Amino acid sequence: MSPGPFIAVRNLTKTFKGAERPALDDLVAEMPQGRMTGLVGPDGAGKTTLMRLLIGLLVQERGTLSVGGFDSLREADRIRAISGYMPQKFGLYEDLTVMENMALYADLRNTVGPERGARFEELLAFTDLGRFRARLAGRLSGGMKQKLALACVLISTPRLLLLDEPSVGVDPVSRRELWRMVTKLASDGLTVVWSTSYLDEAEKCDQVILLHQGRNLYSGPPGEALARVRGRSFALGGLQGPEKRKALMALLKEGSVMDGLIQGGDIKVVTKKAGPAPAFPGDWRPVRPSFEDAFVDLLGGPSLGESSLALGMDDKPADGSVVVEASGLTKRFGGFTAVDGNSFKIRRGQIFGLLGPNGAGKSTTFKMMCGLIRPSSGQATIAGYSLGKSPSQARGRIGYMAQRFSLYDQLSVSQNLLFFSGAYGLHGRRQRERVELMKEVFDLRGYQHMGAATLPLGFKQRLALACAVMHQPDVLFLDEPTSGVDPLTRREFWLHINHLAVKGVTVMITTHFMEEAEYCDSIALIYRGRNIASGSPDELKELAASEGLPCPTMEEAFIRLIGRGGKPAAAWAAGSPGQEQRGQVF
Repeated sequence: MSPGPFIAVRNLTKTFKGAERPALDDLVAEMPQGRMTGLVGPDGAGKTTLMRLLIGLLVQERGTLSVGGFDSLREADRIRAISGYMPQKFGLYEDLTVMENMALYADLRNTVGPERGARFEELLAFTDLGRFRARLAGRLSGGMKQKLALACVLISTPRLLLLDEPSVGVDPVSRRELWRMVTKLASDGLTVVWSTSYLDEAEKCDQVILLHQGRNLYSGPPGEALARVRGRSFALGGLQGPEKRKALMALLKEGSVMDGLIQGGDIKVVTKKAGPAPAFPGDWRPVRPSFEDAFVDLLGGPSLGESSLALGMDDKPADGSVVVEASGLTKRFGGFTAVDGNSFKIRRGQIFGLLGPNGAGKSTTFKMMCGLIRPSSGQATIAGYSLGKSPSQARGRIGYMAQRFSLYDQLSVSQNLLFFSGAYGLHGRRQRERVELMKEVFDLRGYQHMGAATLPLGFKQRLALACAVMHQPDVLFLDEPTSGVDPLTRREFWLHINHLAVKGVTVMITTHFMEEAEYCDSIALIYRGRNIASGSPDELKELAASEGLPCPTMEEAFIRLIGRGGKPAAAWAAGSPGQEQRGQVF
């Protein structure tokens, strides 16, 4: 007889004051002991609410919840004693060192005596943070902060590990390391609940629970969900630049198409039912579906069609001119070189991706290109205006969406839109029209009086993008615009971005979602401040290919090229005999 579930959720309901519907609505779910459960769903589906109920930070109105045989209402203290919880914004103290943070959490968990020092050394070795024990937490990279957060959670040797979006904003190399550490813990018998917006992570979990509007839409092995989209995934090859974006826009209007996205020189579509490829001219071939295809299908598919944002934008001249140019761009902070002599050109209507691990210099490059910080040497021009000599004229042609939500938390949605439209020079009737259009395009009317700080993450990102584009810029700088948002929201963003590019808007973007990098016409891969590889997505994959991995994915190419660190391919191959196998991304 098999043992019962480690976590049992029965008819769980939780409603927050003022909400239109319950955050969790009669939820039923089970999670097995010693296994990894992926918790996925759109923004506002109830994932964080469920985790907070599991750890006893919230109390349900109805239903029951048990963890390790303990009832959440009567024995919440006993559940907390066997659990480790890493929330989305883990409470590291950035003015304390790595060791001081670990000591603080050991004190809170009453980990004392000889076992304390031994546990510290074990965790420092496990997370590879031993070299950084005296470094302030605030000076760690994003991936290292997540490792430290995990170490603090593990100090008391929990039986249950709750991780709420642990890899948001973390580059693929660090994400792989974090995944390996957590899967090792699960293999040693720890029960793990991993909430994620990266569906390639969810696909590698033992089971997945898909939440939507507080209900369990699917529960089971990820492979079983793939059955619903088999025979429905196709790729159209041989397309480049504006041609592939226009083809995707046309395909998304086809009645037989449920979903579609760009993958390098291909367009991948998922049809509404099994059968032949869409009746659209070109070189079609069947392809293997992904768990993300099944996820989108389970949610009923994205909103396809025209971008109402792009419809409200004026066309830019299709002259193929260079709109963005960096020449020998360098930035030093004291003795540290954040960006080292980088040069690139972006033509009108192109999408240019700036990729690299955390701390590579991507955001510093963005800030120099936007005129927010002055380069130590080199220069940047926007639409022919030098940021050094004509900064006001150059900045007037730019729309900028920062990596971290940079709007005014104290202002409402409407007040933020009014403030930024005025800052970009919009006034009177024109300003009112653009503000109302942004509310309509990004579905912000229901939130227009809400403070920006209290918006769900997906709507914060919508508001930030609205503020960046309302003045119809020539160039749009997007610094990780979809970090932490669900696949449906990401598709909504890319629907707008692709249509804007067709309209002639030039886009420069950073992202840790490698499937988003596939949308780019050209990519610069940045490592330790230097551009170590450039080209189209397909060219970078070809550059990373080897005998052991002849057809790498974009993520595999990223990891391989960063691993080479800019060395020539032959030199790297001679010194790196180990080869990852396809599919073993983490």
